[in-house]
Formats: sequence, C-alpha cells, structure tokens
Amino acid sequence: MEARAIAKYIGISPRKARMVIDNIRGLDVDRAIDVLDFTNRAAAKEIKKVVQAARANIISKNKDVKVDESRLYISRAYVDEGPTLKRFQPVSRGRAFKIRKRACHIAVYVSERKVG
Repeated sequence: MEARAIAKYIGISPRKARMVIDNIRGLDVDRAIDVLDFTNRAAAKEIKKVVQAARANIISKNKDVKVDESRLYISRAYVDEGPTLKRFQPVSRGRAFKIRKRACHIAVYVSERKVG
C-alpha cells in the first residue's frame, strides 16, 4: 500500500531541494516532519507540505482498511528539474548577464512498513 504527493513548479533550485530531501528519505513520516521543522532551508517548508499531503493521501485512499500511522515511512522521495525562467541583467558597457530562475517538481511516496 503506497500513496504519493507531487508538488510542481516550486520556485526553488532542484539542487537546493535535493539537499533537504536526502535528509528525510527512508525516515518515518512523523520523524521526517520533525526533521523538516528544524531544517533551516527554504525548501524544507515546501517539502513538509508534500510529506503531509502524502500522509493524508494514504489515509484517505484506504478508508476501508485501518492504516497504522506510526508505521508510515517515506519509501521514495525525489526532486526533478522543472522549467527554467531565463532573465537578463544589464551590466556595464552594454552587455547582459543571463539569470536562470530554476524551478523543481517534488515527489514523495509514503508506504506502510511490514510487521516483523
């Protein structure tokens, strides 16, 4: 039993978001949310929303079966690159520097651990 949550077009560089998501991969959901609460990165707030959405998805997906929330863990979590907005900054002597505003897609999969 597995559920997922995906956040698309998040205005954070994929490289910076991967630094945060590597810290929570494989952790229990409650522990991952605690880690994200105390992570001093902008991506932690967005990733926390996705983890909470994935937890809510697995609970609502299995209404007929009782889901033990203490056994939920992050089975897969990854960050893909989204579209890049290209901007230019004028500099001296009539030149321009390219500015790349990167975006990312965050996906989190939550599963229930096997007993024993």
